[in-house]
Amino acid sequence: MKVLFLCNKSPFPAREGGPMAMNSLIEGLIQAGHQVKVLAVNSAKYNVKTEDIPDSYRRITGIELVDLDLSIKPFDAFLNLFTSQSYHIERFISNQFSKRLEDLLRRTHFDVVQLETLFMVPYVDLVRKHSKARIVLRAHNIEHLIWKRLSQQTANPLKKWYLGHLTSTLKRYELAALGKVDGIAAITRKDAAFFRGLTSTPVVDIPFGIELPPLSASSGVKRFPAFFHIGAMNWMPNEEGIKWFVQEVWPEINKKHPELVFNLAGRYMPSWLKTGLKPQLVVWGEVDNAASFVNAHDVAIVPLLSGSGIRIKIIEAMAAGKTVITTEIGAEGILYQNGLNIMIANSKHDFINAVEKIVSTPGLAAGIGANARRLIEEVYDNKQIVKRLLLFYENLQRQSSIRY
Repeated sequence: MKVLFLCNKSPFPAREGGPMAMNSLIEGLIQAGHQVKVLAVNSAKYNVKTEDIPDSYRRITGIELVDLDLSIKPFDAFLNLFTSQSYHIERFISNQFSKRLEDLLRRTHFDVVQLETLFMVPYVDLVRKHSKARIVLRAHNIEHLIWKRLSQQTANPLKKWYLGHLTSTLKRYELAALGKVDGIAAITRKDAAFFRGLTSTPVVDIPFGIELPPLSASSGVKRFPAFFHIGAMNWMPNEEGIKWFVQEVWPEINKKHPELVFNLAGRYMPSWLKTGLKPQLVVWGEVDNAASFVNAHDVAIVPLLSGSGIRIKIIEAMAAGKTVITTEIGAEGILYQNGLNIMIANSKHDFINAVEKIVSTPGLAAGIGANARRLIEEVYDNKQIVKRLLLFYENLQRQSSIRY
C-alpha cells in the first residue's frame, strides 16, 4: 500500500506531541512493509533543515518540506473578524504547497492520503481532482474544543471575545470537514465518539503508539521524589497550566515540603518563567535527551486546564514507569484508572493532596508507575495500532470499490 502523509509540521525530528504521533504511524507503516511519502509544512514555529534529517529517514519517507509563513499578521487577523472564515485554517493555505502536492499526485499513485490534523483539510479538493486515493483525516484533537476551553479560562473580556470568534469559525470549519473526507482516525476513543455523533463518515480511534523503551536501571523512586514536567511551551495549554501550577499550587507545596524540587524542561520556555522565580523550581529549558530527563526524575506533573486529544508526554512518562499527576483533561483519551495507574487532580487542593500522598506513602509512586507501564504495554503498542489503521484503510477501499 502507498500512503501519502500531508503534515502540518515535519514529523522528524519528533520533538513535540504532534510530530511524535505522526512519526509513530509513518515508521510503523514502513516497518510493516508499506510505502510512505511525506509532504510537510515547514514554519518558523517548528523549523527543520532538510540537511539535518538523516539520509536513512529521507530515503524511506521521501520527506519534502515546504516553507510557509504561519506567523500571526495583526492586519490579516483584524480583517478576519469581518468574515466567517477560520483564521487558524487560512494560514495553512499555500500556492507553493498546492503546486508541490499536485505534482506528486500527477506522478504517483497513492492508495491513501492521510491528512495529519485539520489544518491539511484545505487540500482535499486538490487531492480529489488528481487522485482516487482514499482520504483519511487524522484528528489529533477536537481543535475547536481547545480554543473553547482557552476562552473559558480567560478573564480579559476583549481577549475572551476574540478567542470566542476564533472558536466559532474554527468549529464551523471543523464540523464541515468531517463530511469532506473518506475516513476519520481520531486519536482517542472519546474524540471518536464525538465525531461519530456528528457524521456518517467512518471513524476509528487510532491512539498514539509507542515502541516500549526498556525500563531504566535507576527507576526506583527516591526518598524525596523529584517532580517534573516536560513539554513544548509554545503550545498554549502547556504554558497556561504551568503558569497556574507555578503561581497557585507550587508555593503551597513548597511551604509543606521545602525539600521537594519541581523540574521544568521543554522548548520555548517563556520569558516570565525562569529559575529562582519560585523556591525549588528548576527550569532546564530544552534538554538534549527527553527520555534521559524523564528517567532521572520520579513524578510527572501535567496540570492541563484546556486542550483536547491525547497527551503524548503522559504516555511516554507512563511507559517509563513514572507516576503521573494530571487533570481529567490531561488524561483524556488514556484508558486510566485513577489511583491505580495515574493520579487525577482537578484543583489546587487535589494537586496538593496528591503530592502529599506520594511523599507520605512509601512505595505508592513506584506501584502506580509499575501499573502505568503495564497499561502502556497492553494498550499502546505501536505494532498493534498500525495493524488497526491498516484494517481501517482496507475497509475504506472496499467501501469505495462497492460504491463505484
